[in-house]
Amino acid sequence: MLPYSVHEQLFPLEIGSNFKTIRFFYCTIYTMLVLTVLSLACLSLGVLSAPLVERVSSSLNQFALQKVLSDASPIFGPYSKNTTDTAEWMKKYPDSTLLVHMNLPGTHETATWNYSLATQQSLSGITALDGGEPVYAPEVFRCQDLPIIAMLNAGIRVFDMRFAFDITNTTLVFWHSQALQSQTATVEDVLFGFYHWLDDHPCETILLSFQYEGSTTAYASNNADVQLAIFNTLTSPVAKKYFLQTQNEFGTLGQARGKITLLRRFNLDQLPASYSAAIPGIYFSPSLWSDNDPDISLTYNTAQNLTAYIEDFYEVDLPSGTPASVAIDAKYNATTAHLTKAATQYPDSLFWSFASAEGVSNVPPETPEIMAVGNGTLTPNGGVNQRLVRFLEGLKGKRVGIVMFDYFEIPGNLVEVFLGL
Repeated sequence: MLPYSVHEQLFPLEIGSNFKTIRFFYCTIYTMLVLTVLSLACLSLGVLSAPLVERVSSSLNQFALQKVLSDASPIFGPYSKNTTDTAEWMKKYPDSTLLVHMNLPGTHETATWNYSLATQQSLSGITALDGGEPVYAPEVFRCQDLPIIAMLNAGIRVFDMRFAFDITNTTLVFWHSQALQSQTATVEDVLFGFYHWLDDHPCETILLSFQYEGSTTAYASNNADVQLAIFNTLTSPVAKKYFLQTQNEFGTLGQARGKITLLRRFNLDQLPASYSAAIPGIYFSPSLWSDNDPDISLTYNTAQNLTAYIEDFYEVDLPSGTPASVAIDAKYNATTAHLTKAATQYPDSLFWSFASAEGVSNVPPETPEIMAVGNGTLTPNGGVNQRLVRFLEGLKGKRVGIVMFDYFEIPGNLVEVFLGL
């Protein structure tokens, strides 16, 4: 309320019997003005605060994403955006291209890139708790040298991911047999790395092969709990946004851009049938995927009679003392026979070849690295990878399908030659 002297100047007649009435009238007008000003101020604040709230929310989302990516880094690697030609090589293909007509480079045992003696020793206190300590040296389990983010940026588009519960039987993590790859990087954390990469590269598509890994710990089991955990992870709201929701058929590149195709190499047989009916992707029944076989025919869609042709000859079992070069020959011959089949037969079917192998029963053992890239003077022609470069150069213009490599970056032109077919 204004001071009395001001009232006296504004309303000289109010001094007297009508003072109270006039003063009430004036106060009412003044209060209305104040309320109007306050209302306008609140409205203005509301308008101005909306972007502020959005900025705060966006900032929190970024912090949360960075936290997840940091947790994923022991498997996914430190995230970095890359827009080189190999990071976006699918741009040059029209949307109408069928995925089964494409040449898609992949990595076998993708998550093992960081598995060294230091990793094995740092995790030994955990794996020893459940009687699951590795019985082999780390080089027997390791199949890659570069993290997933480097693979993606180098042009790799198919990833072999082996999961199981951690030793607490509560959290899905990555294993290679008894070799725990990380206790902190969960399956879901790593998936967020793939999601973020696709946001940065919407012209690309990714195929993720998920397989339950047995023989991890003494008490591990592919039971209903682990099956429900992987189902929930792959059907969560965020997963539904990024995974193609089709079942048992490959579509076009246009349909798959910015998305993930699940290659499901695991059962949900401990859950009601409704779970298998609800999960997307292509189901490769483990019972139909014959072990260590160079020529598998697996029907994944009986209604449409869709068959995948697979080479997965991974264990070269030769007499003790056999030179590594002989084991490499055997694997190379199996892989090239299948690639020739892919280039000449069943043009509308999926072909999936594994160029990876090992010979750990040999003395000395042929590790995945020796099989892939050789071991110097004892393998004068190199490993499978070096020999495949020369073979692939002779298949220019041909479809070979999916090919999974160990140590894909050696030799340096392997992926370049493959993508140039």
